[in-house]
Amino acid sequence: MKSLHWVIAIVFAFSLAGCRAHVVKISLTNTSAQPIKTIIVDYPNATFGKDTLAPGETYFSLIKPVDHGPIKVMFTDAQGGVHDYKSIALQQGDDGSVNIKLTQTSADTGYDLARLGKK
Repeated sequence: MKSLHWVIAIVFAFSLAGCRAHVVKISLTNTSAQPIKTIIVDYPNATFGKDTLAPGETYFSLIKPVDHGPIKVMFTDAQGGVHDYKSIALQQGDDGSVNIKLTQTSADTGYDLARLGKK
């Protein structure tokens, strides 16, 4: 009877291991010496935003990609100029992180994504 309890416990543990949501953690970092404002992040089927990022500040958001398409970022620099940046494309099932570093005029992307369970 003890072995039956162990078998049930092991089967239950394995079933929980497969029930993990695939999410992408997007971080926005202001690497400039001045604030960046009105940041809009558009990704397949959704959008999020941040009013202001102070110099050196990082903002995080968890998203669940449900379609295929690029991450697009629009932001306003300290002088009021509006900038657009197109980052990597996400697809349904992606899991990991995307790190977007913003300057006053541009952006740069680093990422670590598993695509449908494959690194």
